[in-house]
Amino acid sequence: MATQSDPRPPRADEPPPAPPPLAQRLMRLIVLVVAVMLLVVALRGTWDSGRDWNSRISYSTFREQVISGNVQKVTIQGESIEGILVHTVHLDSPTGEEQEYARFITYLPSVGDEGLLALLEENGVEVETLPTGDGRWWPLLISWLPLILLFAVWMFFLMRTQGRMQSLLGLGGSGAKLYERTREATTFADVAGASAAKRELQEIIAFLRRPEQFTRLGAEIPKGVMIVGPPGTGKTLLARAVAGEAGVPFYSITGSDFMEMFVGVGARRVRDLFGSAKEAAPSIIFIDELDSIGRRRGTGLGGGHDEREQTLNQLLSELDGFEANENVIVMAATNRPDILDPALLRPGRFDRRVTVDLPTTSERVEILELHARRKPLDKDVDLEEVARGTPGFSGADLRNLLNEAALGAARRDRTSVGHDDVEEARDKILMGLEREGLALTERELRFLAYHEGGHALLAALLPHSDPVHKVTIIPRGRAMGSTHQLPERERHIYEREYMLERIVVLMGGRAAEELVFATMTSGAEDDLREATRLARKMVLDWGMSDRFGPMASERRREHVFLGEEIARGREYSEETAREVDEAVKEIVEECREQARGTIERNRAALDRIATRLLEKEVLTGDEVAELVKASSEAA
Repeated sequence: MATQSDPRPPRADEPPPAPPPLAQRLMRLIVLVVAVMLLVVALRGTWDSGRDWNSRISYSTFREQVISGNVQKVTIQGESIEGILVHTVHLDSPTGEEQEYARFITYLPSVGDEGLLALLEENGVEVETLPTGDGRWWPLLISWLPLILLFAVWMFFLMRTQGRMQSLLGLGGSGAKLYERTREATTFADVAGASAAKRELQEIIAFLRRPEQFTRLGAEIPKGVMIVGPPGTGKTLLARAVAGEAGVPFYSITGSDFMEMFVGVGARRVRDLFGSAKEAAPSIIFIDELDSIGRRRGTGLGGGHDEREQTLNQLLSELDGFEANENVIVMAATNRPDILDPALLRPGRFDRRVTVDLPTTSERVEILELHARRKPLDKDVDLEEVARGTPGFSGADLRNLLNEAALGAARRDRTSVGHDDVEEARDKILMGLEREGLALTERELRFLAYHEGGHALLAALLPHSDPVHKVTIIPRGRAMGSTHQLPERERHIYEREYMLERIVVLMGGRAAEELVFATMTSGAEDDLREATRLARKMVLDWGMSDRFGPMASERRREHVFLGEEIARGREYSEETAREVDEAVKEIVEECREQARGTIERNRAALDRIATRLLEKEVLTGDEVAELVKASSEAA
């Protein structure tokens, strides 16, 4: 039978749990004292009230018993009078019932009784007086209880504020987390793809485990290893794998953890971090998002940030300063290596760079297989086809793709994830949610059908174009429709013919609108923007323009620092810029004319595709190919 206890059995070498902080223990003590005081007050008040009720008599009855000589002794304390009777009497109780009394209690009237003492002396009553406070400490306690509670609350917030101030001033140390290996630790077996990066990092682990293998040949292990790559490619995952397999103390911290509003706090935290790592050497320090503290110094209009630059200076000193830093390896991860200070990247500091690029097709297959282990997939789900249809996806994107597919299958109450679920998830990630409440007129639907049909027709006819995967006129996100092309293989080098035909396909939607409706719509906005971008790169970056020839014109880059962007000028004249615009326009116009001519020659195929889109809303690449083939045979 399953229990709710910790599933991980305790180990003999596990240290005992750390005691709670002093602030928590003090607060618990205060709460306990206040609770005991309240309990005592409640119980004492209940006992007193019960005692008063059971033996209480009226003041008039008390005087009658004194006058009759039946009172032996009285104890007076403030307004309270307690006494012992000589003979037991039966009197009416406050409830109106007859009750036997041997002792009694009563209270002086508010107007007082000046003749009481004389009356007691005349009847031979023994009189004992007590101070007002004796035995009556609970009223004083009740009066002080609100102050005690306020003091406890004040102490609680004071201790919390002191803890925050200590953290703010850096008094609590660097804040780095020491990794503790468990049975569920991440290893390199949990990292798919990135084989080159894994080899580089495994070499670091091998040096820490067997340093003599390298030192006997005079080799020195790099002091710093920087993991560079786009977001979502698995940089932090690789660091977790190193922590799981290194077998040495592993300290992890983010770059922003060093930064505070007070100058000098970050530098102190860097010293504390490296001091702890040196004491535990051999060890590894991992700094995630290094660009938050490692940006180039002295940039921007107003100079640098004092605290950030002092923190960076201390980090540079610890990495390769005057003091030796033996057996401490520093790992860092960033997706912005272009803005890092050059002093960080020189040999002797971060002298090894491990690049983690977006996965290739084969690597995407490995990642999909890794994340599909715990997901029941139908036989119709081809992970290789999914990998080919997701160029530019990172590992995190692929994981999200399968997760969205599983969520969609669960919403449909299915027992496994099918091909339709994966396709739906892919469309959702690429284009957004389906706009179900959007009502389109018949004319707007015809515009959409012919626009997307123009893209699909050209993609199916041009020899260098990627094959059509799917065409849809279902609005998603900002897109009213879309045409997906599926590359047959991973492309690393792009030919001029391929880029030109890519622009031709982009212009196919506008060309179809002009031919069929003799007008233009706003639906070609993204197509025109992408076509212009590709044509400009052909002219400026790739030397594919007949006007300029094999020449690359340096363009102004978009810098993070405003001052550097202002200081950097354009590398070519205004006349050249005008010629660049003309060359870009020529490429786009030529592709537009080619698209228009191809669609005119295959107008019947375009009509077939548009008609079928209006009927089904979604066409696969095979269906588009069949319609184009049927039109050619009919002609």
